[in-house]
This record gives sequence, structure tokens and C-alpha cells, in this order.
Amino acid sequence: MTDNFEARIKELEEQVATLKANAPEDKLSMVVMSGDLDKLLAAFIIANGGAAMFESVTMFFTFWATPALRDPKKFPKGKDFMASMFGWMLPKGSKATKLSKMNICGMGTAMMKNLMKKKGILQLEELIQKAGENGVKIYVCEMSMDLMGMKKEELIDYPNLKLAGVATFLGEAGTSKSSLFI
Repeated sequence: MTDNFEARIKELEEQVATLKANAPEDKLSMVVMSGDLDKLLAAFIIANGGAAMFESVTMFFTFWATPALRDPKKFPKGKDFMASMFGWMLPKGSKATKLSKMNICGMGTAMMKNLMKKKGILQLEELIQKAGENGVKIYVCEMSMDLMGMKKEELIDYPNLKLAGVATFLGEAGTSKSSLFI
């Protein structure tokens, strides 16, 4: 009877150890694919809120969200023709982003920014800065940067910004309590 009891306890301890090893960590991970102002605002509001709730927040910027992280004051050298064309066509930084709906040749975006200012809501640039202060990590998709001809040297100065591939992000997201796609 005692041997059976001890064997059962050992089996339960092994199960608990397996559950602990596979339990999600106190992390929030999100894919940020849209470069639209309203969606970027939502992503950074959630990231900053998440920084207060989770031990770790990671944002993975890919495709159309990536140009929002460009620094308009940086002009890297050595781009080929296609990379230069993409650089010319894509928004250069967060201030160049537009609303996904009701942009109306920029009037909607200007109205939204003005209304946010009147109501004391942080602008996108301020939310990005706060995210950096709050320890939010930003991974920028290397493939997206390569496709769009972007270089790391043209990205904003951000304390926790790294270039990464999808495998790096999936490893992060796979252990997170919560994952989002924006």
C-alpha cells in the first residue's frame, strides 16, 4: 500500500513539474502589422497598459507597421534603386501615419490628432516613448525590412528595439499568457 502511495505521489510530482514547465509566463506578445495611425495608437495603448499588468510586453512589427518606426531625421547611405523607391513611398515615422478610415486627404488625421490633444490623450510619438520607458520590447521583422529596403540605421532610437525573425517572435509568443494581432 505504501509503495503504491509513494509511486502515485511521484507520478503527481512529475505531472506538476511538467505543468509548471509548460505554463505560460506572465507576458503579453503582439504582432503589429498595420501602419494605420488608429491601429498603431491601439497597439501602443495596449502595450503600455500591458506593461503595468505583465512582467514583459513584446511587440513584433512587420510589413506596413515597420515604417512607423523610421526616424525622419536619419538618411542611411548605400540603398539600391528599389530600396530608395520604397523609402520615398512609405511613411517616414510615426508622425507620417494616417487613419485607416475617414482620413479624407489628411483632414481626418489632423482632426483626430487635434481632438486627442484637446482631450489630453497622448500622441503616438509620446506613447512610443512611454513604451520604451515602461520596458516594452520591440522586435522588427528582418524580412519586412529587407523587402522594403529599410536599414536598422534608419529606425528610431528606442531602448529595447531589436531586429528579429518570425521564429524569435513565435518563441516569445509561445510562452506568453496573451497574444494579440493588430
